[in-house]
Amino acid sequence: MPNENIILRLIANIESYLEDLKKVREISFQEFTDDIIKQRFIERTLHIIIESVLDITHHIISDLKLREPNSYADAFNVLFENKIITEKTGDNGKLMAQFRNRLVHYYEKNEPEIIFEILKKHQIDFMIFINEMKEFINFGVK
Repeated sequence: MPNENIILRLIANIESYLEDLKKVREISFQEFTDDIIKQRFIERTLHIIIESVLDITHHIISDLKLREPNSYADAFNVLFENKIITEKTGDNGKLMAQFRNRLVHYYEKNEPEIIFEILKKHQIDFMIFINEMKEFINFGVK
């Protein structure tokens, strides 16, 4: 079984970062595009959240000696194949991994619309992932 303390620490970090995002969640798109500091804060905070999610996925995969994923997105396939997360969470996780890759590798071309949409509409995806991880810790596979 994966180290619960590691997973719970990462979950606590994600929850803290989501709280940070609540402080800017009500801004308008105009405010967002006019304020480079807020843009970078939101972009970086989302990046850190996704990295934490990926740390959790890889910790579980490694500790349970599951098949090695061939990409960040594939890590969510591995968790789904082993009934650790739902298919919907796996699909959302793959989108997170793709977004992470865009942030890291195409940082000059990041589209404010996508970042703003994630801020407004997709924070729930992180919460669902957290809840499934807590369920996994408490009850094991689905």
